Amino acid sequence: MLLSVENLKSTNAAGVSIPSAENLILPERVLQFGTGVLLRGLPDFYIDEANKKGIFNGRVVVVKSTDTGSTEAFEQQDNLYTILIRGFENGVKIKTNSINASISRVLTAQTQWETILTCAENPLLQIVLSNTTEVGISLTLESIENNPPVSFPGKLLAFLYKRYQYFKGTADAGMVIVPTELISNNGTLLKSIVIELAQYNKLDDAFIAWLNDSNDFCNSLVDRIVPGMLAATEKAAAEKELGYIDNLMIMSEPYSLWAIETSKESSKSILSFSQVNEGVKLTNDIQKFKEIKLRLLNATHTFSCGLAILAGFHTVREAMDANYFRNYVTDLMLQEIKPLLVGSLISEQDATAFANNVIDRFRNPFIEHKWINISAQFSLKMVMRNLPLIKKHYASNLQEPTLMLVGFTAYILFMQSVKTSEGFYERSIGANTYAITDEKAALLHQYWQLPIISVSIAAILSDTSIWGEDLLQMPRFYADLVKMAANFKNNNIEQILGTLRP
Repeated sequence: MLLSVENLKSTNAAGVSIPSAENLILPERVLQFGTGVLLRGLPDFYIDEANKKGIFNGRVVVVKSTDTGSTEAFEQQDNLYTILIRGFENGVKIKTNSINASISRVLTAQTQWETILTCAENPLLQIVLSNTTEVGISLTLESIENNPPVSFPGKLLAFLYKRYQYFKGTADAGMVIVPTELISNNGTLLKSIVIELAQYNKLDDAFIAWLNDSNDFCNSLVDRIVPGMLAATEKAAAEKELGYIDNLMIMSEPYSLWAIETSKESSKSILSFSQVNEGVKLTNDIQKFKEIKLRLLNATHTFSCGLAILAGFHTVREAMDANYFRNYVTDLMLQEIKPLLVGSLISEQDATAFANNVIDRFRNPFIEHKWINISAQFSLKMVMRNLPLIKKHYASNLQEPTLMLVGFTAYILFMQSVKTSEGFYERSIGANTYAITDEKAALLHQYWQLPIISVSIAAILSDTSIWGEDLLQMPRFYADLVKMAANFKNNNIEQILGTLRP
């Protein structure tokens, strides 16, 4: 039995949240650019939750912008799909299943552009969402008369211009526009591109003023692991348990965050689905959420990555199953990173709660997150995520940040590579060989050809093309790294980490 509206009445699996008949006929209130699993596992998840509780009472019309893939599965299943929530929350294993009915239609831009533009005439449709990858929010100088425009900003501008014309420029016709692409200040950037494109198309000043004043382009931050379509064996097992076939089924971790930056009360009222799930944060400034994620989640990943690979772990879950490694991750966040974050912007409670969530997320047995994938562009991540923490610690504390030093040392040792005959760089650890995907791999390989470890470390730290500055200007950091590298030479990872907690 295939999941569909007709077959919903035959769906009686225990523990599955099923939409009501009323949920299936709610009006369209959201235009969404993108069919991907992140959108279906986060914004659409929140909207469906709110609809089931009688709060938002609106559905999503989805625009498929790319030529790849098909909308056939959506059509066959009446746009219904199951989201499986799997993982830990507050240390407790979570397993829930929900049939999501938030999507009303999926329209293809290449063949249904006029139908998409007609949606601009719907007064109830007040929200635009997008996840078009980071490349999607970029300027392409093009006519919005194209059918359709090539770029996402071009499509959005054409839609907004049609809406402006249809509603004769009334302020109430403006939209709340929330991009979820992983770009800093994504809403601000999108707005600037749309306005520049409007000027390129020689649209009138009154429209540009309406764009600027009546539409709320919100910066946002999303955080949830949604791996996507299940592996064949996992999908078959889930379908056996549920009693139906679902070719759109996705799985997600329990944790979720969608921080949306807006100061407009009208926008907060329109985004009423935020009332249902505490993972949606409407705030005047999302900087707090960006900083806490960057330092406690992303920086912890980066400090731990080389260390885990050197220790022989392939996945994050594997590493977290080892007490000594889980202790390292926990202590790194709570003892060394958290004190650097707590202040006027981030409270002790905020930081501690987020760190505890990170532990739950890292040890999720349902997600296979490979360390070697996390190591991609290792050097850049170390600069952006971790170096500010190291510098802040040395500037404010006489005691060395031992846990950060361990992670940084593991990074430079992991980058001690061999150059292949094809010109690539690899690192062998035990029986495993790892490809190094890092634009600084050649430089670091060169420095590791120097005969003495302390000289190699000095050369690495002094290269301003890697760090943007000369890190030998922090002599304590250099001396501490040399000592830590000697520790790595004489002891294995478990021995090193075992000495860090009494």
